[in-house]
Amino acid sequence: MNKLDAESVELDRIEFRRVKRETVRGSEALRIENTVPSLRRKRGGSDGNLGHGHGLCAGNWLLRPDRFMRHNEHTRASDPHAGHTMSDMRGNHDRHAGHSVAMFRDKFWLSFALTIPVVFWSTDVQHWLGYTAPSFPGSKFIPAILGTIVFVYGGLVFIRGAWGELSDRKPGMMTLISLAIIVAFGTSVAATFGLFEIDVWWEVASLITIMVLGHWLEMRAISQARGALNALAALLPDTAERIKGSDTESVPLSELRVGDIVLVRPGARVPADGIVAEGSADVDESMITGESKAVPKGMGARVVAGTVASGGSLRVSITAVGDQTALSGIMRLVATAQASGSRAQALADRAAAILFYVAVASGAITFAHWWFAGDREHALIRTATVLIIACPHALGLAIPLVIAISTSLGAQNGLLVKDRLALERARNLDTIIFDKTGTLTRGSPAVSEVAAAPGTTEDNLIARTAAVESNSEHPLAKAIVTEAKRRNVTQLSATNFEALAGRGAKAFVQGETIVVGGPRLLTEAKVAVPPEVGKLTTAWATDGKTVLYVVAQDRLLGAFAVEDEIRPESSEAVAELHRLGIQVAMITGDSKTVADSVARRIGIDEVAAEVLPTDKAAAVKKFQMGGKKVAMVGDGVNDAPALATADVGIAIGAGTDVAIESAGIVLVRSDPRDVVGAIRLSRAAYRKMIQNLVWATAYNLVAIPVAAGILVHWGLDLPMSVGAVAMSLSTIIVAANAQLLRRLKLQSETH
Repeated sequence: MNKLDAESVELDRIEFRRVKRETVRGSEALRIENTVPSLRRKRGGSDGNLGHGHGLCAGNWLLRPDRFMRHNEHTRASDPHAGHTMSDMRGNHDRHAGHSVAMFRDKFWLSFALTIPVVFWSTDVQHWLGYTAPSFPGSKFIPAILGTIVFVYGGLVFIRGAWGELSDRKPGMMTLISLAIIVAFGTSVAATFGLFEIDVWWEVASLITIMVLGHWLEMRAISQARGALNALAALLPDTAERIKGSDTESVPLSELRVGDIVLVRPGARVPADGIVAEGSADVDESMITGESKAVPKGMGARVVAGTVASGGSLRVSITAVGDQTALSGIMRLVATAQASGSRAQALADRAAAILFYVAVASGAITFAHWWFAGDREHALIRTATVLIIACPHALGLAIPLVIAISTSLGAQNGLLVKDRLALERARNLDTIIFDKTGTLTRGSPAVSEVAAAPGTTEDNLIARTAAVESNSEHPLAKAIVTEAKRRNVTQLSATNFEALAGRGAKAFVQGETIVVGGPRLLTEAKVAVPPEVGKLTTAWATDGKTVLYVVAQDRLLGAFAVEDEIRPESSEAVAELHRLGIQVAMITGDSKTVADSVARRIGIDEVAAEVLPTDKAAAVKKFQMGGKKVAMVGDGVNDAPALATADVGIAIGAGTDVAIESAGIVLVRSDPRDVVGAIRLSRAAYRKMIQNLVWATAYNLVAIPVAAGILVHWGLDLPMSVGAVAMSLSTIIVAANAQLLRRLKLQSETH
């Protein structure tokens, strides 16, 4: 089984914890309820406009690029709140509950269309631009009538959001926007009835239209950031070809059951996790593991739902369907990580909460100052402008968007974040500890060196030895057989095979008795070792490699060096970590000789050898002495305590369920270079969070005084509509800055 086959096996075995979490993080609150109940929906139902029906259920909501849609049918049996919207749940404060990208898009275009005549017939605008609008009976009421329609149609969504915030006793952005548009609308109505000499209907309409536009762009940015979920869901085909007898039938995925046999044609996607029962093909697993090369699959190999077969067809026996597949598990991890919080988010939430009261206080001071200064009309306008411009829109988007993008980016590169805080802590790591076996090495013996005695060629030595060992089940024997296949040497047959307990094996090959075994074999057979072979075997033994000798009759044919093969990417991973200023250590239960040999070849800084499984956690604590931040990278059951003890636990994807449960970050590919990618992602995401927080905070510090009229004496009076543009621009800047995170390269060019 090759590396990606092993990864596919473990992807299928991963047990993802089912969580129930209610959290409010900036722009969107997600409620992950129990599990992803279904990745598919039938066409023609109430949500038939879902097209292929791919999506991820988060609580009662289906996240898609174009909308947040109700998805109650699948949760009603287990969820007492099924059928409620998010705004119905008092513990879940979400200003966009029940909203969709399409809704805000439609509201914007209609509001924009109605705002044009409001602005065109505005007396102030006519005066500024020097034109006269057509006059006819009732034309002077066009701004008031259409402005009121815009207020009701476009503004009511904000007022409803404010009502929800106030009901939850958590006033925020919706409350500020509502206060502003109500003040502006009230001023306009009062002016229409002659109480004020001011024309602001055009500003009311423009303000609401710009606010709707800002929310549309924000929700579209969030939907795009969560695109990894939709991309993963879209991997599943609409139907599967189930084999019945000698015929096939096309059935929806919901009708597949464990044990069914399905036909996967060339170019088609695997509909569910399973084992190849017949056929062979190259399978593209890049969408799951990030590995660009197709993986050959034959009988007995594991395949994962959503992967693509090419160059042949497969008959697959289904082993997991629905939310039990590896794809569904990955989606749960991504959704949970995107919904999880961070320390920076907690700071942003506190800042946004404080900003609400700062905005209200600033608005009150602005109103009082200008009212008592005698400028009553502008007192109301400037108050509304302060409330608009102080909306914590950018603050609310600063962190959630970075979290969503970074989590999606990680998933696309085979890096699954289970614990958001673990990824956040990764930026401060001082030391990375790797478990040797299965992490830096492949975890299985392989032939690393071959020495043929004079008079024998390497190919002949390997062919005769493989003939003997092909009858053995010993791991060292399998390593030699594998080497023979790799070199494509001539296959020889052996007879009279006999396993020599504790010594090796022997068999009759090409008319001679061939014996394969360790150094003890030489002593028993009293065979002399040629100097050129002896020099090599001594060096191998010094490096901690296992030395196997091959004897024919009374002469030595040669020797093999067998060791736990070092992953070729391990050296590159260690070098990259050194470039990032991080020390690299290794823990192993092997002897000090073996450990030092591996460390020397890879470039490891520190080694803890001969460590018992029960002592690995204690070894991690020693590395943490002096306040060092330590990550543990492992893949075995005995690594689980060490993964939990470390500041950051990173599980190699080919690891066991227990290890993955103990880790905050899972590497799907079993590639140690992805540890470097995790650190780069952590540092880049944190930089974006801080940049966004600094921008959002600085913007408000400057914008609020200007909106309050502090520069009026110098001729700068900020209109409401310009305040709305400024607020929307600040949000767009934050969103655009977060999107730059997508340019980050987590994999080296040699991946």
